[in-house]
Amino acid sequence: MKAFADAVESESHQPIAVVSERTGLSQDVLRAWERRYGAVRPARDASGQRQYTDADIRRLGLLHAATRAGRSIGSVAALPTDRIASLVEGDLAARERSAPPAMESPDSSETVDEAFAQSRALDASALDGTLRRAVTALGVTAFIETVAAPLLRRVGDEWHAGRLAPPQEHLVSSVLHDIIVATMRAFPQRNGAPKVLVATPAGDRHAIGAALVGAASALEGWNVLYLGADLPAADIADAAKTAGVRIVALSIVYTEDRARVLGEVRALRSRLPANMVLIAGGAGATSLATELAAMDVRVESSVSGLVAELRRLRRAG
Repeated sequence: MKAFADAVESESHQPIAVVSERTGLSQDVLRAWERRYGAVRPARDASGQRQYTDADIRRLGLLHAATRAGRSIGSVAALPTDRIASLVEGDLAARERSAPPAMESPDSSETVDEAFAQSRALDASALDGTLRRAVTALGVTAFIETVAAPLLRRVGDEWHAGRLAPPQEHLVSSVLHDIIVATMRAFPQRNGAPKVLVATPAGDRHAIGAALVGAASALEGWNVLYLGADLPAADIADAAKTAGVRIVALSIVYTEDRARVLGEVRALRSRLPANMVLIAGGAGATSLATELAAMDVRVESSVSGLVAELRRLRRAG
C-alpha cells in the first residue's frame, strides 16, 4: 500500500518542463516569478529539481491569464488563488462586453482579392484607387478589420511562401501606409484627450502595423503621436516623457533576432515611468507574449483587442 501511495504522490507532481508546456510560461519566467514574487513554492525532489502540484499549475495558469489581461505580476502574485480566478473571470467578461462587434461586408473579400491581384501586377494606381474607395465605402474601422488586415496577412503569407516578390509586398505596405496615415492625421488633436505614442522598435522597419494602431487609436478619441518605424528605446522613451503620453504602443512584426527585440523592449520598459502603459501588438509581439508579459508589457494580438483595451484605459481615467 505504501508503494502505491508513493506512486500516486509522485504522479501528482510535475517537473518544470511539463509546467511550462501546460501554462505557456517559459521556464525562465516560472523561475523568475518564484524567485522575485513567490508566485508558487514548488517542492524539490531528491536531486533538487522543482516539482509542481496540480494546484501550483492551476495557479500559474491563472496568473498568466491575469498578466495577459494587463496586470503586473507583482500586483497579483500574492493574492489567493480563488481571488485570481475571480479577476480572470471578470477580465474575460469585461473583454467580451467591450470588444467591438465584428464588421463584415459582402464586398470586403472581393476587395481583398482585387487589391491582391493589383499588387501582383504592380499596378500602383489601381491598387491605390481600390483601397481608397474601400475606405470611403466601409469607414475606417471596418476597412482596417475587413480589408487592410486580411490583405496584409495574405501578402505576408504569399511572400513567406516565395510566391510574391519583395517589390509587390513593398507596394502593398507603402500604399496602405499612406492611406492609413492620411486617415489618422485627418483627426484633429483634441484638447484634454489622452495621448498615445505609436512606433516600432529599433530594427523593425515595418511601419504599416504601427500606422494601423495609430488610426485605431485616433478613432477611439486618443491624440496620436505617430513616430513611424525603427526607433531606439531611448528615443521612444524620451519622446513619451516629453509629450506626456499615457500609452506607448509598439508594433512588432518580425522577430528573427528574439534577443535583440526583447532587449529593446526591456530597455524601453525600464526607461518609462511605472505608470505609463506599454502595449505591444503584431505577429512578432504575439510570438513573444510570455516574455513580454513578464516585463509588464501588455500584448494585444488584434486590432479589435487593442480597441477594447483603449476603451478600458480611457474609462479608467
